[in-house]
Amino acid sequence: MLEIKLPDEVKYIIKTLENCGYEAYAVGGCVRDCLMGKSPKDWDICTGATPEQTIKSFADKRIIKTGLAHGTVTLMLENNAYEITTFRKDGIYKDNRHPETVDFITDIKSDLARRDFTINAMAYSPNKGIVDHFGGINDIEKKEISCVGEAEKRFDEDALRIMRALRFSSTLDFKIHPKTSIAIIRKKNLLKNIATERITTELNKLLIGINAEKVLLEYSEILEIIIPEISEMIGFEQHNPNHDMDVWKHTVKSISGAPQDIISRITMLFHDMAKPVCFTFSNGKGHFYGHPKKSAEMAETILRRLKYDNYTIQTVTTLVLYHDTEIICEEKQIKRWLNRLGEENFRRLIDIKKADATAHAKISRQTSLEKLEKVIDLTDKIIETKECFSLKELKINGNDLQALGIPAGAEIGKMLTALLDAVIDEEIENDRTALLKKAQELKQEKEIEKYEETDYERLFRCTN
Repeated sequence: MLEIKLPDEVKYIIKTLENCGYEAYAVGGCVRDCLMGKSPKDWDICTGATPEQTIKSFADKRIIKTGLAHGTVTLMLENNAYEITTFRKDGIYKDNRHPETVDFITDIKSDLARRDFTINAMAYSPNKGIVDHFGGINDIEKKEISCVGEAEKRFDEDALRIMRALRFSSTLDFKIHPKTSIAIIRKKNLLKNIATERITTELNKLLIGINAEKVLLEYSEILEIIIPEISEMIGFEQHNPNHDMDVWKHTVKSISGAPQDIISRITMLFHDMAKPVCFTFSNGKGHFYGHPKKSAEMAETILRRLKYDNYTIQTVTTLVLYHDTEIICEEKQIKRWLNRLGEENFRRLIDIKKADATAHAKISRQTSLEKLEKVIDLTDKIIETKECFSLKELKINGNDLQALGIPAGAEIGKMLTALLDAVIDEEIENDRTALLKKAQELKQEKEIEKYEETDYERLFRCTN
């Protein structure tokens, strides 16, 4: 009998319910993860006890009545929460999301039969061992995603399972069973009935998966349901020596080459989205003038539609805007980038440019990557030596300037920016005495006006 090492608290829950006369098991993803040698993030429990019986079984413990109508309560042990759900059989699904009725049952097999995929339809208890009525162990061994029972029926019940199938294929590096794959395509339009937030959660997990490239290419028509703008990218040839793939294939390849964090992967999804609308052809090759700005605008519109948070939207659109801008490997220029984006996002930008380069034709790939490695080395040096590139490192502040007679408000900000520019341009040292002297000169000569450039203009003043 296969054994799974359960946490002490999970063993306690199962044993307590069994001692009260009810079957109980760890169920679902935690069993799957254990069989794959992974540590589960969550442990869910299913039982033949009704919610009321579960509450009575743990009368001395704190219980949160999470979803009594669906048979779920949450047991709090120390600082850990465990969902305990009664075996159930779902009624008819009319909205492709929720069952109209839920019947509590005492049969574990019937409970497992309502679940989405075989790899998630297994249960385990120390006394009974693994309960696997639908071939989940076999599918794990085959590295395959297969629906429990009839695939189309499973997707009719909850269309989000379409995205979950793609997500599991991406994160687990499993293929999707042909019958399940056919049902995914046939039922794809049901995704329009699903709440945006649920779609976005699954999309995020899909994008950061190790098998994201293959899934995105094979199931691009599913992504088109979520983001219709993708349609223009698919098959759009670039007619440029730097690119040997169409826009969509290049995009997907760059996604797989980016770090496995959601900001980087979403950025790559959108970085070239406007290429089809910006395409021009001259001198025997294709051009995409202005596509970073237009792609950033499209990214903002779509991310708001998909209800992403403001931080993600702002960060992604900024990175998309700058993804095609050359980073000159000079200390002054890198300091300006660091000042504009901050260290975290500047390093993200470098990673994004590397991912973009890996999806370019061989003719330009290696040269781009070598240049970026030099930028990384110089950035590391600037950070390690604590060079000044932002106002927080400047050895002078607003109070010092007010003491010189500069009025509080906008003039202080302009002066500090001017002084920082002078330090970055190596006109003066980042030394309090030198900065005070320079501030006095600027005040007397009334030259502060020439520093009223925008952030964008200041960033590129020396690079363009």
